[in-house]
Amino acid sequence: MATTVVPPHAAFFGAKKEIGARSSFSPSISAHRCRKHFLNKVLAVMAPAQPSRAPATTGSVKHGMTMTEKILAKSSDKSKLEPGENIWVNIDVLMTHDVCGPGTIGIFKKEFGKNAKVWDREKIVIIPDHYIFTSDERANRNVDIIRDFALEQNIKYFYDIKDLSNFKVNPDYKGVCHVALAQEGHCRPGEVLLGTDSHTCNAGAFGQFATGIGNTDAGFVMGTGKLLLKVPPTMRFVLDGEMPHYLLAKDLILQIIGEITVAGATYKSMEFVGSTVESLNMEERMTLCNMVVEAGGKNGVVPPDETTFKYLEGKTSVNYEPVYSDESAKFISEYRFDVSKLEPVVAKPHSPDNRALARECKDVKIDRVYIGSCTGGKTEDFMAAAKVFLASGKKVKVPTFLVPATQKVWIDLYSLPVPGSGGKTCSQIFEEAGCDTPASPSCGACLGGPRDTYARMNEPMVCVSTTNRNFPGRMGHKEGQIYLASPYTAAASALTGYVTDPREFLP
Repeated sequence: MATTVVPPHAAFFGAKKEIGARSSFSPSISAHRCRKHFLNKVLAVMAPAQPSRAPATTGSVKHGMTMTEKILAKSSDKSKLEPGENIWVNIDVLMTHDVCGPGTIGIFKKEFGKNAKVWDREKIVIIPDHYIFTSDERANRNVDIIRDFALEQNIKYFYDIKDLSNFKVNPDYKGVCHVALAQEGHCRPGEVLLGTDSHTCNAGAFGQFATGIGNTDAGFVMGTGKLLLKVPPTMRFVLDGEMPHYLLAKDLILQIIGEITVAGATYKSMEFVGSTVESLNMEERMTLCNMVVEAGGKNGVVPPDETTFKYLEGKTSVNYEPVYSDESAKFISEYRFDVSKLEPVVAKPHSPDNRALARECKDVKIDRVYIGSCTGGKTEDFMAAAKVFLASGKKVKVPTFLVPATQKVWIDLYSLPVPGSGGKTCSQIFEEAGCDTPASPSCGACLGGPRDTYARMNEPMVCVSTTNRNFPGRMGHKEGQIYLASPYTAAASALTGYVTDPREFLP
């Protein structure tokens, strides 16, 4: 086992890597190579004779499993599972939206029949959220298709929008699917949630198996309630230490992706544990799990605790059963971080793993700031941005666009007082800082969308964004440059017109 010397300032203080994997670590990182846990070799032809004992006396030998393995075992009626097994899983919730819904519906009708009924109308959630506030006829048609299907199938959870001129007159409309799923009680510990969106992994914050699937698989689930899945091995990320006041969960996940790369967790589960994770509120845990797919992860998961249970109070009447990794569970690798030593980071164009310290990019001039999306458009995200604006007492120097994820978030911006503000709301602070008025809740410009989408980058610009991807063309123009950042860093950058470390404004 080879170990490099770790300097005193290094925040990352240990990692186990599977044999043969390329190391992406910097010289300041201690890397411990170890044997891949679940690949065992035959070491003896004959084992020593063991005295026989009756099962009634000893019981069955306990098979240690991770959280993900336990959830999938329960949902497939198995007593134990190993990574790599292919199993038929019973699905608790299937979500689709206006972009993938029409394709999913088409496949369902083609394979099961024009007049077929879905397997369970109360376990399918349909949420229009992507291309909503646009005059694009094809985008509007997509919403019509999912509406017709929801009425035909009597889908219980269809969050419709009809009047695009004023979202507030649509009481059923929610907004971004991943945040709405949590707010409406569809995310529950121990369950399996699938969605036709890659960021469905967001729901892993609740201690459930949640992952994105394609339209074909979703069409099959619509008709059967089942799906064939391969059990992923689990990587464990141990985050300990007191969270500095200038860091947010976005910094943590960008740090992790920067370490393991965008392919580092391909078809693996990413389990987040440690004292820092336990200290995070639910929305911050959602941010952490939301971006595991940017590392190639199959799913992300956080052990449920009192924070989880309190969030769910009043949101669901469905009984749920939390599960936790066994002490003897086998992890393919383990990474440890001392969070107290981390600094604010950004992901430079054009990849989420192109990590850099925010202070190292202080000479990067920007054209705009975007705060929104399933990753960075939740209530706590806007509270964080407002905190920076409040502390500075200054006005923004570049256009700053605010897109609440859901109607509830929008209401929070106009009703909840920001701590330490003397009763001011986020909306008041944003107005004083010269930001754009908070827009209608939706996915907005996170993924570009039709040309008339609010805040879309229709020209080559440099943008600091709280979203999740910065590939060429992601927010519109293919020559646009996107710096992924936390709401703290985004707000600080808006105040200076350059990529800025939030410590310049946070006391």
